[in-house]
Amino acid sequence: MTSPVTFEQIDLSLPDGTADSYFAHPDDGARHPGVLFFMDAYGLRPWLREMVETIAAHGYTVLAPNIFYRSGRAPVVPMPDQSDPDAHAAFFAALSPMRAALTPEKAIEDANAYLDRLAASEFVIPGLLATTGYCMGGRLALRTAAAFGGQVAAAASFHGGYLAADDRSDSPHHDAASMTAELFIAHADQDGSMPPDQIERLEAALDTANVRYTSVVYPDAPHSFTMRDTAAFREDAYERHLRDLFALLDRTFRTTAE
Repeated sequence: MTSPVTFEQIDLSLPDGTADSYFAHPDDGARHPGVLFFMDAYGLRPWLREMVETIAAHGYTVLAPNIFYRSGRAPVVPMPDQSDPDAHAAFFAALSPMRAALTPEKAIEDANAYLDRLAASEFVIPGLLATTGYCMGGRLALRTAAAFGGQVAAAASFHGGYLAADDRSDSPHHDAASMTAELFIAHADQDGSMPPDQIERLEAALDTANVRYTSVVYPDAPHSFTMRDTAAFREDAYERHLRDLFALLDRTFRTTAE
């Protein structure tokens, strides 16, 4: 069952600048559980607005910040032509310094501010929050859950990349022992950024830390399978992702409310 939604584009004042953000909640004037939505590398755009509104319509208040705000307002770099491999490569080349500016330390500082702003909203019920993220945002969703366990009850990652890369300091598997949230992690079976050996390493780290989690591999799915405005989009995988996300959120907030 879905509800009518109120959507706004808001600005968050942070120590390093202003983060333009999407903000959506059910149009009933009531408080709802808060969800921090971490974008993919393509940034805030019409499709992400639709995703944010879809989650809000299910009964949640959702904040999706432009995590590259230090480099400008969205779109920081316009979406490339998905049919042109050269345009795709040029997009990520242009994005490289902006991603570099979002250091692992800055990303966590920002996440702290995003959680605080979400929790302070008149449309968010007091208590624990959730995170969900896509591609690089999946990594941020899990890192946020590890860094702020006292605030985050559930965290989801969809086609997150480099979640168990030993040579990366921002790989979430390093912080498994700090995770108290329930996790849902959906991998793509055609994703070079999260190959089977990393999936096994991530699951081993979570098992050792006794983290409550579900780790699944969606079949016939490439990286970015949830993104309708990319060539990687898969309708069945996108719909499955919604079912899995809502099951996690509904289960978590029904339990914490009791």
